[in-house]
Amino acid sequence: MAADPSDEAKHIEKLYEFGERLNESKDKSQNVEDYQGIISAAKTSMKAKQLAAQLIPRFFKFFPGLSSPAIDTHLDLIEEEELGVRVQAIRGLPLFCKDTPEHISKIVDILVQLLHADEFVERDAVHKALMALLRQDVKASLTALFKHIGSVDEPSQDDIIREKVLSFIRDKVFPIKAEVLKPQEEMERHITDLIKKSLEDVTGAEFRMFMDFLKGLSIFGDKAPKERMVELIGIIEGQADLDAQFNCKMIGIQVSDADHIDRLISCLFMALPFIVRGASSSKFLNYLNKHILPVSDMLSDERRLDLLKALAEVAPFTTPQDSRQILPSVVQLLKKNMPRRKTGEEFNFTYVECLLYTFHHLAHKVPNATNSLCGYKIVTGQPSDRLGEDFAEQYKEFTERLSYVEELTRATMKKLTQGMAEKNKAMAAAKSDEAKDTIKTEKQNTTTGLRTCNNILAMTKALHSKAPSFIGDKSINLSWKEVPKPTVTSSTPATGGKRPGNAANGSGNPSKKGRGAGGIQNQLVNRAFEGLSHGGRSGGTRGRGRGWGGRGRGRGYNR
Repeated sequence: MAADPSDEAKHIEKLYEFGERLNESKDKSQNVEDYQGIISAAKTSMKAKQLAAQLIPRFFKFFPGLSSPAIDTHLDLIEEEELGVRVQAIRGLPLFCKDTPEHISKIVDILVQLLHADEFVERDAVHKALMALLRQDVKASLTALFKHIGSVDEPSQDDIIREKVLSFIRDKVFPIKAEVLKPQEEMERHITDLIKKSLEDVTGAEFRMFMDFLKGLSIFGDKAPKERMVELIGIIEGQADLDAQFNCKMIGIQVSDADHIDRLISCLFMALPFIVRGASSSKFLNYLNKHILPVSDMLSDERRLDLLKALAEVAPFTTPQDSRQILPSVVQLLKKNMPRRKTGEEFNFTYVECLLYTFHHLAHKVPNATNSLCGYKIVTGQPSDRLGEDFAEQYKEFTERLSYVEELTRATMKKLTQGMAEKNKAMAAAKSDEAKDTIKTEKQNTTTGLRTCNNILAMTKALHSKAPSFIGDKSINLSWKEVPKPTVTSSTPATGGKRPGNAANGSGNPSKKGRGAGGIQNQLVNRAFEGLSHGGRSGGTRGRGRGWGGRGRGRGYNR
């Protein structure tokens, strides 16, 4: 029933009187009746409620004895049917905490419950109120917000609210971190600790979001000490469950713990930038060597390719100790993937490229370890040279495999080159833009295939010697990586900036390029090899293109 206009006018007039007396009073705490009158007027007409929604929080701090009825009345206004009243009440919430910070957690909790509001203007008011609280007391506000994300010990009670809070933090807080995280180092450390606690129970997409944010903080920036990189890789190692027992049960030709493998490989790619900057990859490598590499041929083609790519990109940054430990497994994989003549074994060009690259970088650090593995005669003066033992059969087998790989690779290069010539002719004859785009994509894929073949030949060439020189520099650019721009050698200084070096070989951003050009792109690259590889398997590079399954510790771990 609509309020009587005359009554409404009286309520409004009374509210203005209460507000004026409070404004003019030098000791506002003495005007208890005026504040009580404002609280009472909030239960009358619609316009009175809107005005009361402004006055209740404005004078709240002066009347601690009336805090409970004031807050309760204000909360009633937030639940009003009239949108204008609700919005005004929401806008007033931060004022409850301006001089009484002990209320921040409670007010944040209230606002969080309103994040799912249907009306845009209402949601906008909620967002602005939360941002106002963050600027008032960033530490207390962030703590209250992250409580709704939850952890294993204190799980979120409402998944819908949890998603809304995550979206708010991602869209509203993270983009203005430099503005709200002050004092910078203290608050960056505080939000890092909150994130680390929340990471105990997150999805794959949430984990990547948080890690991307952490990488952008100044405490983890370019000038950050090595221990900060160790901290970040420790977070990633925890997410990868490197202390967990791997379930290597086979189902058909697939390893059953697919989610664990997906998470492990993705975490290894995320760790690469920090490994480049000095963090150790030992825990990852030891886990791979013990649990994953022995069953890698049972993985799906996509997972196996991702695994081998990750291994190749980490290889330049391994320690001699880790290199010596993992090298036997890599040599074993090389033998599995490099067929002996006329055996009918399958051959995948990109697998071999990854493994040869890994082999070179590991062997470069511990060259004499290859004596017993490949039959080489490398002298370092150490007992591990094992020069008195006969490994002639290993050398014969290894070089025989190398020779056949080279034969297959050259034959494939010839066909790819012929195919490129045909594509050039087709491009010249193409009429429509669609046809030209298709041919252009095919040419790019053929170019990638040729790069793979060139890399294989460049890496096998040195390995025929009895005492080969292993590649340990950036001279080989992996085929799925961005081609580095040529260095300007003129005596005239080059203008412009230099592209940042790649994590593995100086050619780009590992977090962006480390997984290839994407699922569709890499499936197209496969076609450049179709019908050319020994045994019928295509040898291109395929991206993952799938989500991560549910985590064992609670929340589904999906991309």
